[in-house]
Amino acid sequence: MALAHATQKRCVRLKTGTYQQLLHPATAKWYDRRDYVFIEFCVEDSKDVEVNFEKSKFGFSCLGGTDDVKHSNEIDLFEAIDQNESKHRRTDRSVLCCLRKAESGKPWPRLTKEKAKLNWLSVDFNNWKDWEDDSDEENFDRFSEMMNSMGGEDELPDLDGADESADSDDEKMPDLE
Repeated sequence: MALAHATQKRCVRLKTGTYQQLLHPATAKWYDRRDYVFIEFCVEDSKDVEVNFEKSKFGFSCLGGTDDVKHSNEIDLFEAIDQNESKHRRTDRSVLCCLRKAESGKPWPRLTKEKAKLNWLSVDFNNWKDWEDDSDEENFDRFSEMMNSMGGEDELPDLDGADESADSDDEKMPDLE
């Protein structure tokens, strides 16, 4: 009896008396780059992943989680993509889709053609980067190279004469019992 109840919660009864599984949109985050737009669908343990790249439309579907919830998302894209150069990669925690822009170097202010807010879609601010100014990107690359070439914490440069001994937070704490 409990199994039938759980099944009915994820399904809708049609007029014919049969049940059809409800489709839930997968939560997704997106960010823009010079040549690509990235969309990450946050679905753990995804199975039967299907990704459909069309020139101005994108489709995603899968079964996710231990309950095999059916997820389905469809997006009318802001601009055209090169569907032959677009790819996706599945991990245990998400599905990352890499959409190749048909017109490289053109920023996308949003992912969707319409300005409507989709409750399952958000901007991935952790990966967002304003790439329009090439000098910033070059400076970032040089800064990253410099940081990678530096050694451990003991080799950090002098912080403009900051006196570390004046910090009262660094006093010895009593031992825990």
